[in-house]
Amino acid sequence: MDLIESLKVKVSEKKPTIVFPEGNDRRILEAAVRLSVDNVLKPILIGNGYDIKEVAKEYGLNISGVEIIYPSEYEEFDYLVEKFVERRKGKVDEESARKILLDQNYFGTMLVYTGKADGMVSGAAHTTGETVRPALQIIKTKEGFSRTSGLFIMLKRDEMYLMADCAINIDPDADTLAEIAVLSEETARTFGMDPRVAMLSFSTKGSASHELVDKVVEATEKAKKMNPNMTIDGELQFDAAFVSKVAEKKAPDSKVAGNANVFIFPSLEAGNIGYKLVQYFGDFKAVGPILQGLNKPVNDLSRGTTVDEIYALSIITAAQALF
Repeated sequence: MDLIESLKVKVSEKKPTIVFPEGNDRRILEAAVRLSVDNVLKPILIGNGYDIKEVAKEYGLNISGVEIIYPSEYEEFDYLVEKFVERRKGKVDEESARKILLDQNYFGTMLVYTGKADGMVSGAAHTTGETVRPALQIIKTKEGFSRTSGLFIMLKRDEMYLMADCAINIDPDADTLAEIAVLSEETARTFGMDPRVAMLSFSTKGSASHELVDKVVEATEKAKKMNPNMTIDGELQFDAAFVSKVAEKKAPDSKVAGNANVFIFPSLEAGNIGYKLVQYFGDFKAVGPILQGLNKPVNDLSRGTTVDEIYALSIITAAQALF
C-alpha cells in the first residue's frame, strides 16, 4: 500500500474537514467531489454558490455532498471578523477586517484558525505568497520556529523521498536551514519514514572551500543541537548522499551518505530546480509543497496542478491535522 492509500485509510476514520478557497476551479471541484464520494474527508468549497454550481454543471459533477460557503453570506462572518481583529493585535480595524475576509484565502484560513475546518488547500489559482501570507499572519509558526518552509514528497512505486525547501525561503541562512532540516525530519516521521537527512551542497566533507559550504556545515551542527536524536549529515553532494558506491569513497564514515531519504537544499533556486528534475527526468510524482512549521496545516498547490495532485495533497493535509 503506497503512502496516499495508507493515509487515506487513517484519515477516513476521522474524516477531517478541509477547506478549499478556490471553489470555482474545475480541478478543485473534481477533487472535492472525489474526496466526498470516497468518504475520506469533508470538503468545504469557498465561493459564490451559483458560480460553483454552474462549473459543476458544465463538467457533469455532482456536488450535492460538498458544503459551499460564500464569505459575504456566512452566518458567522461577524465572529470571524472579531477573531481576526483580535489576532492581528491592532494592525487591522473592524472595517478593514471585513474587506480582507472577503478574500477567499484569508476567509479559509480563518475557518482553520477558529476550528471550523481542520486544514486548508489552496494555490490552484493563487500564488504561493497569496496562500502563505494569511497563514503566517493568522495561524503563525510553531513555538521555537521562526519560518515556514515548503517540502515536496517525491513518489514512484515503492520509492519515497522528501525534498525541502523548494517553495518558500529564497536564500536561507544557517539558522533557517537548520529549522528546515528539523521540520523535515518531523514531517518524515509523520508519514512513517525512518528519516536520514542529507544537507546538500556542491561539496562533500570539505572537498571544496567556500562560504556557501560553511553555511551548510554550520546549519548541520545547529540542527543536531535542535534535535540531537535525528540522523543527519552534511555537507554532502547529491551523489554522495544517494549513491552508496560514491558514498564509500567520499564519506565512508557517514551514517547518512549513500542512504539518505530526506534532502535539504541550500537555496530555493537549487531546491526548486532539483525537485523538478527528479519529477520529470525521474518520472516521480511530486506532492506538495507541504508547508512546514505552522500551528495548523495549510498547504499550497502549483497553479499547474492536476486533480490527482489535489486529491493526494488534501489527504496529506487531513493527515497532518490528525497527527
